[in-house]
Formats: sequence, structure tokens, C-alpha cells
Amino acid sequence: MGLLLDQFNLLVFIEEKQQTELSTDYIAAETFLTEEKVIQNLEEFLRDGLIEKVKGHYLMTKKGYDCLEPYRVKKALFMAAGFGSRMVPVTINTPKPLIRVNGKPIIETLLDAVLRAGIEDITIVRGYLGEQFDLLLPKYPMIKFIDNPVYDRTNNISSAFYLKDLMEDAYVLESDLLLYNQRLIRKYEYSTNYLGMKVEYTDDWCFRTKNGIIRELLVGGRDVYHMFGISFWNKEDAKKMSLDIPKVYNSEGGKQKYWDEVALRDCTENYQIMVRPVQKGDIFEIDTFEELKALDHTYAG
Repeated sequence: MGLLLDQFNLLVFIEEKQQTELSTDYIAAETFLTEEKVIQNLEEFLRDGLIEKVKGHYLMTKKGYDCLEPYRVKKALFMAAGFGSRMVPVTINTPKPLIRVNGKPIIETLLDAVLRAGIEDITIVRGYLGEQFDLLLPKYPMIKFIDNPVYDRTNNISSAFYLKDLMEDAYVLESDLLLYNQRLIRKYEYSTNYLGMKVEYTDDWCFRTKNGIIRELLVGGRDVYHMFGISFWNKEDAKKMSLDIPKVYNSEGGKQKYWDEVALRDCTENYQIMVRPVQKGDIFEIDTFEELKALDHTYAG
């Protein structure tokens, strides 16, 4: 059976939490659905044999897993080439994604979540002090590297240029995000989307949306979604990006653009990209050394 978006999000949540006894109000809060909608969909899933209820637990059936399989995420692509100038002095000798926060490199919070979701096809685009990323291989031997030789003369669109033919059914992740909620990286995704947190105001990159679709990419705004640099790309949109990234990259001024501008600003007519809501505390952007010190007091001494 084909799934509607609400049904998909609910079924993915059940697959993730099926060993836990779940109340409908808890499910509603975690999936951003109304409790009425949760109850309605659960009844349909039980009737259609996608799940079964055993001792208060909702358990996936083979039919349920078969229903989710077309939505499986195949790859994770990491952008990790930049210098991280606002994190000086700690980035002078260490790439920003490898900076330790409370004892753990930032990128490992993402890698662990990717592996937890069963995604083992992992590629990292590296640039600044790129050889240091080899230190990840003993723990993550499945990693493949792509070297970006122009990272110091371009914005991160150049890393997207090297990934443009790999994006089908893939997460694309900025490697300097500190991930606390590993469930944000899922085994399955419904459609192309970006993570975003609803805020009253931000002076950072953000989305304006309508009916869950990203309509405008902004720097600063009110009643918007604060943008986080984790996105998923389905086959159809990835094929478009394989053409649109080079077009924008080779345009006048294109090499100084952020890669997100390709689909969300320059070629918007080709895409309908959804926002996937996250909650406060799920994920942190560490943009400056001061923010790093606030999260890890060992840097304050």
C-alpha cells in the first residue's frame, strides 16, 4: 500500500520505538500529529496488518516492513572541507568537524547516528587538513573520502559539485553539527526534506514555508524554521540536482554560493522540498569559539 506522509511518519516512529509501550498522546507529541490522527492511523495499520499489538506494544509485521522498504535511505554524504574560521584558535590545527566536544569529535555524533540507522555507504568530502580525517577509519572503516582541491577558493557548493552524482536516496550532512537526538537520522525518508526548528525569530539561515513546503530561503526572519544543514534527497530530485549544481556552480559568482541555494533559491521551480520539524535541543550548530566554550567548559581555561 502507498502511504500518506502522516502515515509514513507514524509507521517509522513505531518501527523505531516498537520495544517501548507507547501512549497515543506521547506518539502525537513526538510525531507532530494530533492524537485523533494517531488513533485513526493506528486502527488502519492494525486492520491492514502493518502492525500488531502485543501486551501494550505496537510491533511491526513483515507487511509493515515491506511497506517501508521503498523509502529506505541508501547513503550518507558528509561535507567537511571548510576551514571554520570563526572557530579559531581551535581550528588552526584541527578541522572543525574533528573538534572534540565533551570528549567526542563533532562529526562522530553524526556518524554514530547514521550507522544506528543502518546506513553504511558513507562518503566524506574533505579539504582543510584533510589527512586528519583518516583518524576516523579505525572506528569507521566503511568511510570513503573525496578530496576537494578548491575548498579554500570556493564556498561549500564546490563540495556539492563533487557529490552531485551520488545524491540519490541519500542524506547530505554538514559535518559540524552536534547531534543529540540520534533519531533525526532515520532508516526511511518519505521525500526530499531539510531539518528545521520553528522559531519566533532567528538572525541565521531559515525557511519560510507553506503547507510544510519550503517556499523561501532567508537569512533572518520571524515565524520561520531555523535551518539545519541535514537534508535528504530522493531519486527524482537528486537527478535534477546533478544538473542544477554544475549550472549554478559555473554561473557568474556561483562558486561563492552555499550549496543549499541551488534548490532553495536559484532553481526553485524544479523542486518542492519539505521541512522536517525538529525540537529545541535535538541538534546544535557551533559557529564560534564562544559557543564551543559554552558547551564544553574545558575550552574556557
